[in-house]
Order: sequence, then C-alpha cells, then structure tokens
Amino acid sequence: MRRSWDKFTTELKIWRYAALPGIIVLILVILARVSGSLQVLEWMLFDTFLRLRPTEPIDEHLVIIGIDEDDIAKAGGYPIPDGEIADLLNKLETYKPRAIGLDLFKNVPVEPGHNRLVKTFQDNPNIFGIEKNQKPKIPAPNFIPQERTGIVDIHSDNDGKNRRYILWTPNSNNLQEDRFSLGFKLAQFYLASRGINDEDGEKDRDTIRFGNTELPRVIPNFGGYVDKENTGELQILINFRHRNQPFRILSLNNIKTGQTKEGKIDPSWLRDKIIIVGNLSPSVGDNLYTLAIPGRKITGQIYGVEYHAHATSQIVNAVLNNRPMLKSWAETWEYIWIIIWGITPIAIGRFTQSIMKNLLGVTLVGLGVAGSGYISLLLWGVWIPVVPSLLTLAINGVGLSAFAFFQHDKLLREKNDQQKRTIEYTFNLIHNGPLQTLANGLQQLRKQNLPNEQLIYQFEKLNSEIREIGEYLRVEALTNHESLRLGSGLKIDLNRQIHDLFYEVYSSTLERNDLEYLKTLKVKTRTFEPINDKYLSMELKRELCLFLEESLCNVGKHARGVKCIEASGICVDGEYSLCIKDDGSGLTTLSENKGTKQSQNLARKLNGSFKRETVIPRGTVCELIWKLTTNIQQINFQKPDFKSRLLKSFHIPS
Repeated sequence: MRRSWDKFTTELKIWRYAALPGIIVLILVILARVSGSLQVLEWMLFDTFLRLRPTEPIDEHLVIIGIDEDDIAKAGGYPIPDGEIADLLNKLETYKPRAIGLDLFKNVPVEPGHNRLVKTFQDNPNIFGIEKNQKPKIPAPNFIPQERTGIVDIHSDNDGKNRRYILWTPNSNNLQEDRFSLGFKLAQFYLASRGINDEDGEKDRDTIRFGNTELPRVIPNFGGYVDKENTGELQILINFRHRNQPFRILSLNNIKTGQTKEGKIDPSWLRDKIIIVGNLSPSVGDNLYTLAIPGRKITGQIYGVEYHAHATSQIVNAVLNNRPMLKSWAETWEYIWIIIWGITPIAIGRFTQSIMKNLLGVTLVGLGVAGSGYISLLLWGVWIPVVPSLLTLAINGVGLSAFAFFQHDKLLREKNDQQKRTIEYTFNLIHNGPLQTLANGLQQLRKQNLPNEQLIYQFEKLNSEIREIGEYLRVEALTNHESLRLGSGLKIDLNRQIHDLFYEVYSSTLERNDLEYLKTLKVKTRTFEPINDKYLSMELKRELCLFLEESLCNVGKHARGVKCIEASGICVDGEYSLCIKDDGSGLTTLSENKGTKQSQNLARKLNGSFKRETVIPRGTVCELIWKLTTNIQQINFQKPDFKSRLLKSFHIPS
C-alpha cells in the first residue's frame, strides 16, 4: 500500500512539473480563441470541410430562373421592363408552382408594363417580393402585401465571406412588426402547403421550429464565431448544397420559348416547386462570396439568387428529408473538448517510448481530431472546434519532441559530469580510508617491522573498509538521506551546519590510528566559524568536508615530526578561509597529486583560490579561500535529481 502511494505521489509530481508548459500553451490557445484571433482559421477550415463533402443530388424542390446577359440584351438593357417580368411570372404560373420568389427590387416602376406587374401580384397570392431593411434601405412596392415580402439583407464575415443567413429581424420603424427573409418566407409557404406550420422552438424558445425540426440559431459564440454582434436578428448558418450546380437553372428566354438547349421544358421541373427569379448576370453585380461550394467559374463567387436558394433549400430539406442543419456545441463542451486535446500530447509524451513514437502518436491523434470534425459536420452538421485542438496538439506535441532533442545533448553532458563527480567522490572515500590503511601497511612492510599478525590485521581492516564503502555507496544511491562517510567510518549528516560538520571531521580524523604521524601530535587547535546555509549547496558541504579530511590525512601521512596542528575556518570581509597548518617536515615534492588537483577543482567551483605550500622555518599550510555569495555554482551529486527522473520517466534519451 505504501509503495503504491509513493508511486502515485511521484507520478503526481511528474505530471505537475511536466504539464506546466503544456498547460501554459493550452491557456494561450484558449485566450487566442476567446479574443477572436483564431476566427479566420476556424472559418477557413469550416469552409474546407464543407467543400470536401461528397456530391449531393440536385434539389428537386427548387428551381432558379436566372436572368443572364442574353436575356438582358434581348430585353434592350437592364433593368428588365416590368412588362417582361409580368409575362415571365404569368408564364411560370401556368406550370402550377407552389411558390415564386422575385429577387428583384420593384420599388421603382420600370415601364412599359408596370400595371401588368401590379395585377400579376394581385392575382397570384403565391408570388413573393423583396425589400432591404438595412441601410441603404430599399422598401417593397406598395402593391406587394407585407406578408408576401421578404428581406434580402445579408451579412458578411470579417474575411469577406458569406456564411450566415437572416431568417428574422425586427422592424426598426415598427417594433411590433417583424421582418422575415425571402428564403424563410418561401420555405414557410411551401411547407405550410404540405401541412407543416412554423412554431416556436422547444429546446430553444428563441428560434423557429417546423414539426420536429428546430432551426439552430447563430448566437454570439457559435462554433468558430467569437462575440458575434447581437443585432436582435435570428440567423442561421447556411449548409450549402454540395454540387457544382445544386439546382436546376433556366433562363428568362427558356421560359418565354418553352425550350432549352436539350429540348422542351418538362412541366414536372416546375410543378409544385419553389421558383426563385433573380440575376445571374456578371454585369449586374449581385455577387456574394463563399469557399464552401466547389466548381465555381470564379472561385468563391456566388450570385445572390443562388444564396437565397441555398437558404430556402436547406430549411425545406431539413424538415422533409432530415438533411442536417448546421449547429455547434455549447461553449462549455467546446472548451472541454479543447482541454482534452491539449492534455493528450502531454500524456503521449509521458507514455511513449521514443521521440519518433511521440511525433507519430501526436500526428495520428491530430488526424483523428480533424477527421472527427469533418465527420461530425458531414453526418450531424455539428461544427466542433478543430483549429484550437490541432494547435494545442501541434505545439505541445512538437514542442515536447523539440524539448526532447534539446535535452538529449544536455543530458549527455550532465551524465558525463555526473559520472566524473561520482568517480571523484568514490576516490575520496577510498583515498581517505582504505588507501590510508594500505599506505600504512606498505610503509611498515618496507621497514620490515610488521609482524604477521599485524599484517593480517591490516589486510582485514582494509577488506572491511572497502566493503563498508561499497555498502555505504549502495545505501546512499537508494535513499534521499544526505550523508557523508569519513575514512574513520563515521557517517555525518550533511543537513547540519557546516561548522559543526568541520568539528566532526576534524575530531574523527585526528582520532584515527592508521595515520602514523598523527600519533606524535602534542598540540591540537581548531576554530570554525559558522556559514549561512544559503551560501552552500549540499554537494559543496560534502566537498568541503572531504577537503578538510584529505588535508588532515596528508598531515598524518607526510608531516614527519609534527608536534602541532591548527585548523581554522574564519570569515573576514565576506570571505571564508579554511586553513590547516602543521609544523611537520614540510612538502617533499612540488608535483601535483590527485588530492591537490581535486582541491583546485573545488576552488574553481567556489570561485576562490587554493594553496598548499611550505612555511618557514618548518611545516605546511593548506588553505582554501572563497567569497561568500549565492552565485556559487550549485552542483548536484550522483543521485538523479528530480528533473532527471522526470525526463527519464518521459523516456527522453540520456
């Protein structure tokens, strides 16, 4: 149970440390989305998904009568005279359509034939006209009743594309009088003729429902939209029908002659259909823009009459054929979705076994997210936030991999340094313990005054010391306890104050029996002033203690005739001096041994200086001086630090 809890807490620490960069990225992406910085990217991907859908069949509920350049030329110019329009509408009525929408402004009479147009509207209650409710306003003509007038106002998004359609808007002149769009009016009339009337929504009381089909309205934060302006209108997203020519299109001249290029007009093309009459002429300039429809002669361009046809078609087909309307998740679910995919690459980095597997995993998950967005839009019409999810996946996934590449070289260097420090530390333990015993035994052998029993004792002691060091190193590597084993066998706790540690090292070393010249000492003095722990890392404490021990051992090995030893640690003007002075025989060689090199290395780490020299008239002084500062190089011992364990847990090569 304890082991499981320790494993859990360790894992929790790893996640807390490793997840921080990923969480920061996730928060930044969410803030970018909230601020609207990702809107254009989300719109572009939304259009792309719509454009990549399978081809749909032509819509048999609706026909477009398009006035093209040939029709304008035959009519003698634009606008087409009202008489021509009246003849067109009367001819269309002979085919018995359900509803006709005239997407041409008729607020100004265009003679000849205006009176005939007025009579046509009066005689046929299934013909609808248009008006523009927003500035610059274009009113409907007086001869068209309000209930048969639809607005044709259209909003563009900030990227210049058209995706939304207004179903309803309040009348700014009369707050009690609503204005409905042409597309909605035609769909409403058509569905009513089939016994399906519009009602208030059930799930959303602020929208419109036909039977069981509610029209999902665009709210301020809908899909990729952020803080869409609240104009009081009821808007929907247009689910463009995916086909190069989604509706049957006939020209004014086709209706007048009853002929097309393929032959006579089939009356079934128009009977019981919705017919929308409008401009399909480039010279008139009634153009809108969308990238959701493939195969346009001019990429992204769509005529206004086609736009209204798509809006009408999607309402009718949603009600009659269950074709999905475009909708989005609630904001809460959108951000839960984003957070899930923001955390996923962190989890992948935690559990994959290599950098390449990490990249492969993130790539596959990214394809899955994109595929989910496409399928949800295709099958259910749900617009989910794919762009922010892919961003967090890419940044966190690639970022973690880049971090792994960077750490690979760094950890190789750290590993080499760690191995070097471990070797030095182990050497110090052996040098200050078993090697002293061995040196003493060899010295006695050279003098040939060592009995066999004493020789056996020396070797047994050497064997015991080596085994004790091995066991100490093993325990030290498996525990978090910071300690140091002295050559005397004493273990000291490095968490204590440094001056207390100096006292213990001094006392324990001078009591050793294996250092020959320590036995001749008559005077022993020591004074060690304290140092604030903030100036020393645990490893520097360790190395300073080893330095003091090694210096004292050198006195016991080399200071022949020594009578007096003085050890001091004094702080003066912000500098600390650790000094060992004896009155022995002095230095016997000027060459630098291993101990001297290690002392010089310690001085470099402390940004200080080291000296070992003979004093007059006799003796040796060994002194280490450094400035007390928190900028001292802070090093770690051989135990893997938490960061190393973290990187290993994420399987980053070292």
